[in-house]
Amino acid sequence: MSIDFEIPPEAKAVRERVRQWVKDECIPAESRIKDKESYKEVLGELRAKARAQGLWLPFVPKEYGGMGLGPLANALVQMELGQSHLGALSMNSQGPDDATILTLLAHGTDYQKEKFLKPLLNGEKRVCYSMTEKASGADATGMRTSAVKDGNENYVLNGEKWFSSAASAADLALVMARTDPDAPRHQQFSTFIVELPNPGYRIKRDIPTMAVHGPLAEVMGGGHAEIEIKDLVVPAENLLGGEGRGFDMGQHRLAYGRLRHGMHNIAMAQRALDMATARVTDRETFGRKLSDRQAVQFMLAECATQLYISRLMLLHIAYKAEKGMDMRQENSIAKVYLAHMVHHVVDTAIQLHGALGYSLDTPLASWYTHIRSQRLVDGPDEVHRWTVGRNVIKAFQKEGTTAMAAGGDLL
Repeated sequence: MSIDFEIPPEAKAVRERVRQWVKDECIPAESRIKDKESYKEVLGELRAKARAQGLWLPFVPKEYGGMGLGPLANALVQMELGQSHLGALSMNSQGPDDATILTLLAHGTDYQKEKFLKPLLNGEKRVCYSMTEKASGADATGMRTSAVKDGNENYVLNGEKWFSSAASAADLALVMARTDPDAPRHQQFSTFIVELPNPGYRIKRDIPTMAVHGPLAEVMGGGHAEIEIKDLVVPAENLLGGEGRGFDMGQHRLAYGRLRHGMHNIAMAQRALDMATARVTDRETFGRKLSDRQAVQFMLAECATQLYISRLMLLHIAYKAEKGMDMRQENSIAKVYLAHMVHHVVDTAIQLHGALGYSLDTPLASWYTHIRSQRLVDGPDEVHRWTVGRNVIKAFQKEGTTAMAAGGDLL
């Protein structure tokens, strides 16, 4: 029996619609943005047009106003949106909002869906996720922010958060804190919905990073905030999913975030490769087109190979998600591989552009400094490789072979 790699016609159709949307609307709109006012105007126009065309919230069920796409079709869409920094924003599919929307859909109360989810779905508000702390880094179970119940009506939170992405642009925050230090390790934490601004949730600064900074970094969600949480009072009705569920919900939303990063990395890498190919076919040095040089052809071939592998990885993971199969091992493998892939492809594109690639006259240089973070966010390389390696060893000890353990069961 053969393995079917055919993409359903309806998924192909929506991919083509989104591909044209990004090409015809999002990429041209990038040059129109000069400041915060023009950004607000341009994004507003894009979003109105996207909604009118039914291109809104691709991963959200239709009854909540989304496109109702399954994992496979959504993966195809996200692999197009990442070609422009306005792509996901135009369809209200940007991170970290997307993962929080999924969390609220799955775990929110009726009250929470009405008050907090609805404005997120309508694109009226933004949300950030405050989990990471200096003291614990990638170990979420090491966080020290506490949440103490004050009677039956409120919780009082105290602690600090670090690298809360998009906090400066957010109207809401999901804050993870320890509610029961005596519970089993993964049941000590809970998640709270916090309305911003709030004096108990103080943004100390947006942390300077190696990424290219500009006046729009904060409003477009590129900032990473350091936050002081001091005597932050949160109503008990803002507890999301119940006490002790914070860690499990956090891992679930991070799993989607890793895949979304990977999907957008593929789109960015494809655009970088297209730009590099256009450059070498147009440029001459020493009397010959760059595209005629074997070394250049080899560089393009390596990028194309890595993109081919990357697409197969994500499509296989999407297939397993469609079937409700365990995909944790593949998710960790893909998270690491795709972060390195996009870094390599963009670096190659810069090299083939020469000094122009090093300048800010193309988006390549700003992409390069931004994507270095992909090997750190949502779990650094080392944590995911540790996870994958442990699973290989466990499978060998259990089954006596690692034939399938390196990548999980393929089907």
